[in-house]
Amino acid sequence: MTKVCMIGAGSTVFMKNLVGDILLNDIFADIEIALHDIDEARLRTSQIVAGKIAESLSVSPRITATTDRRAALKGADFVIVMIQVAGYKPGTVIDFEIPKKYGLRQTIADTLGIGGIMRGLRTVPVLLDIANDMRELCPRALMLQYVNPMAINCWALAKLAPDIAHVGLCHSVQGTAFELANDLGENYKDIRYQCAGINHMAFYSRFEKLHADGTREDLYPRLRQIAAEGREPHWNRVRYEVLRRTGYFVTESSEHFAEYVPWFIKRDRADLISEFNIPLDEYIRRCEEQIAAWEAQERELVGANRIDVRFSGEYGAKIMRAVVTGKPTVINGNVANRGLIDNLPEGACVEVPCLVDANGITPTRQGALPPHLAALMQTNINVQALTVEAIATGKREHIYHAAMLDPHTAAELSLDQIWSLVDDLIEAHGDWLPKFH
Repeated sequence: MTKVCMIGAGSTVFMKNLVGDILLNDIFADIEIALHDIDEARLRTSQIVAGKIAESLSVSPRITATTDRRAALKGADFVIVMIQVAGYKPGTVIDFEIPKKYGLRQTIADTLGIGGIMRGLRTVPVLLDIANDMRELCPRALMLQYVNPMAINCWALAKLAPDIAHVGLCHSVQGTAFELANDLGENYKDIRYQCAGINHMAFYSRFEKLHADGTREDLYPRLRQIAAEGREPHWNRVRYEVLRRTGYFVTESSEHFAEYVPWFIKRDRADLISEFNIPLDEYIRRCEEQIAAWEAQERELVGANRIDVRFSGEYGAKIMRAVVTGKPTVINGNVANRGLIDNLPEGACVEVPCLVDANGITPTRQGALPPHLAALMQTNINVQALTVEAIATGKREHIYHAAMLDPHTAAELSLDQIWSLVDDLIEAHGDWLPKFH
């Protein structure tokens, strides 16, 4: 019997999507699903919802729930990690409110920027603890890592726990392809693409339509026409501007991308915020909205006689099916750059097409990316590399250096301000962070 352990299963809505995807596969009708979270109340809710999903699909998996992570991990074949260390409060609130005192405004703050740096510093140690437990309790398991900051987390795992098989999973590649199909008025099922880079900053080298006769149509000219005529969706102006300037479309949302570069969020430039429709404090808004809706969502899911279950588009269940059956599939996964992209640093975390089968995850070589795209990615890789170095060495100086080299932070703050901001954030996060010297 296959066993999957879900760490952070108190994220009930995301857990629902992943469990639904798994149980829609006949081969997992009797799978063991071990749910783990540190929040007992949310864990109970997730167990009830998972049970209702099984009932709705008329399948009989074994579903357990425990706050004991080691018990959940024991004997697992797959470990799905979806945690948020320090949660919305205090973690996310600190990452927004303290930078704001310095005039540094953010949108999402979970991947790069000063918020992404701090999130990485408090998340990686927990991932390494999980890896240590896996080494003892399920050494052959595959970790499916859904946690941001994706690149920092996966780079650190590859560097500091290289014996633990893992892949970082995001929905931005397939999600953006779906959005672009809608922009073009095309059926997503007809879209074919090639995409590579780093997480949240991968670019489509090919974006095509497969016609019924087997021919392929390059859709980039039509995307560029949308950009040239200003017909892009109002919420996606940043990415269409990047298309105009670079010739390629980037995978992560406009609100995310705006804080990965120095061009869109600037002091005394309210016109830019307005022109590109940049939602400052967007993650704070989303979290508050979700918290307000949580009780209603909980009552709805727990009280439902039947839960409508459809494939979510996430990669997790596809990977599990391919590994168990040996029937191959292809995903875009986050893995260590071991000769995969020639003009990005060896060992950095890259997001590339990966073959998945009974052998696990096999990344595919991409060669060299267009030089200006690789240069743009390097500005983000610098920050990721120094954050990982801070974790690996325990040296506080690398946190300062990561913040110094962050494109958005450096565009807004002086060196003295960056140093003071880092000090304030380390103090505010307290025991949520490891000790640095």
